[in-house]
Amino acid sequence: MTLRELLNIAKSELKEMSSLDNPDFRLEQAEYKQDENIWDIVVSYLVENTNPRNSPLSAITSDFKYHRIYKQLKIDNDKKVTGFFIYEK
Repeated sequence: MTLRELLNIAKSELKEMSSLDNPDFRLEQAEYKQDENIWDIVVSYLVENTNPRNSPLSAITSDFKYHRIYKQLKIDNDKKVTGFFIYEK
């Protein structure tokens, strides 16, 4: 399986997780685990920031409209997602 195929599988599985027209999906990490016959990948994408800071300092600090989410997926040799995890490292 190619890296592009892995990214496309992740995009099709995660596209509804963001309300943006272009969530800017990125394949951040990919590792094939031969003993389990699965790909372990990390994908990131943009979502709208629904918790903007409400502070007087917001005027002088950067308060981003979007933020990047990271998810870990396990994909088997049949191109099926077998695991979906929050990625925190």
